[in-house]
Amino acid sequence: MKKKQTILFIAWLMAMMTLASCGKLSDNKIRIAYANWAEGIAVTHLAKEILTEQGYRVELLNADIAPIFTSLARGKTDVFMDSWQPVTHADYFKKYNGKLEILGQVYDSARIGLVVPAYVPIRSIEELSRYTDKFKGEIVGIDAGTGIMKCTERAIPEYGLNYELMISSGPAMTALLDKAIRKGEWIVVTGWTPHWMFGRYDLKVLSDPKNIYGDSESIHTIARHGFSLAQPFVAELLGNVHLTDSQISSLMSAIAQTRGTEREAVKEWIRQNRALVDSWIPQTSK
Repeated sequence: MKKKQTILFIAWLMAMMTLASCGKLSDNKIRIAYANWAEGIAVTHLAKEILTEQGYRVELLNADIAPIFTSLARGKTDVFMDSWQPVTHADYFKKYNGKLEILGQVYDSARIGLVVPAYVPIRSIEELSRYTDKFKGEIVGIDAGTGIMKCTERAIPEYGLNYELMISSGPAMTALLDKAIRKGEWIVVTGWTPHWMFGRYDLKVLSDPKNIYGDSESIHTIARHGFSLAQPFVAELLGNVHLTDSQISSLMSAIAQTRGTEREAVKEWIRQNRALVDSWIPQTSK
């Protein structure tokens, strides 16, 4: 019996040493929240695959924006890779002041606004009031409570529009956009860049003379308060993730066009961009 116990103890000790040599224990799980936004889905699955390569267990949690920020502030989730600053998510940062950390900037040329197909002969939000019937008096939106929806709720009275803002989701919005374009119909949607739809369709962002949607924004990786202290290696790695226009476009396109899973698309993208991904990995010990 003692010999058997000794063997079991040695086996357990070797397992612990193996885990320690990898710099992490089996309960080292990272919880990443994401919304159904094209760029967020892309960078979140990218982060999951990179962290998985590094030996971490990653749990992805899909939710609307408001619950995501609430869960981060309460420490129920660890990371969100798609926070738009300084306009879109400003209200959440005010509400949860001191309960969130900014880890790094993923993308620096983001923009929100109202989008129409290129064949629609208008250039400004001001012109929407002339063609209410052509657009069926509807602006196709995304999730309720998002920054772009709040801006659109302001834009409708500011521009004197007799339109109803339709609550939807990112995937539902692009599905309706696709359907309208195939039929050559007029449609106006709440849109943003970066997004794969600008690569697939000929679109234009309507000018915003009243600047309700603000200037270009930056997309940041944020975390719950204290995450950097608890997970310094992960915080530094995710903070290093930065993508150019062409890089984030190719990543989103790879996922949008895949016939397999998001993971398969991301793994192939990483293979094609290995030097870039490796440059994000901290040289410090885990």
